[in-house]
Amino acid sequence: MGFSEAQFNAVVDKINSGMRTMSQKTDAVMPAASAAMDHWYIPGFVKDAVMALCRKLVDIAKSIWNKIVEILKGVAAPVMFFKYGWDWMDVRGTATTVAGQLKPELLQTDAHWKGVAADRYKAVTGSQSAASEKVGTVAEKTAISLGICAVAGCAFYVAIGIIVAKFIAVLVASIAAVGTIVLSWAGLAMVVADAGISSGLIIAAVTTLGAVLTAQAAQMVTLHGEATDNSKFPGGKWPDPTTGTFNDATVTDGDADWSFKN
Repeated sequence: MGFSEAQFNAVVDKINSGMRTMSQKTDAVMPAASAAMDHWYIPGFVKDAVMALCRKLVDIAKSIWNKIVEILKGVAAPVMFFKYGWDWMDVRGTATTVAGQLKPELLQTDAHWKGVAADRYKAVTGSQSAASEKVGTVAEKTAISLGICAVAGCAFYVAIGIIVAKFIAVLVASIAAVGTIVLSWAGLAMVVADAGISSGLIIAAVTTLGAVLTAQAAQMVTLHGEATDNSKFPGGKWPDPTTGTFNDATVTDGDADWSFKN
């Protein structure tokens, strides 16, 4: 599964729109309940029970609202993960290009350059090619980790959008239920129970996201190990080009040879 910024933005827009609708429906619950119970023929204990259930529903709605508002504080993260991952792939491309260009077998120095300096030059460029490959590997693993986090974040917010839509349906059902005098008690009880399930779905979604990001944290530890691996960077530095040793060589040009030594 890939990440699409356009699709993710559509998901976020849907959540924001749903949150506005959810707020409107939440505000309508108690007035609807009061209007429905304002009849002389409804027993007092029924009125009390229905109003208590409606207050419970509103409390659950506000709790879910607060949870989602908190969750939305990190809504920009998946897009940033994707963009940074894309940038890291560019780094990989540059590093692997350098690695390929520095392959000793591709430089073909033997055709025009022989001697101690030529041998040392080939040895140095070989280590520099390996170092460039290492940079490319780290960049690739970083990009992959960020990409997985972006996809996980998108899936999480899709789940949140579904929960918002589900809870809007719960609120609409509650308003309809209080208007049905005979069934309001049983109907509201079922609606409130369903609202509790919606709240539980948020916890489940957060738990699932946490599990994915925990796995990513472990991968980042591995990535840190790659980044601190100095096997391709002697002394923790880029391989020394040792240009000072390029002073003893034989240059071949056609049938003539020139040897020089400083």
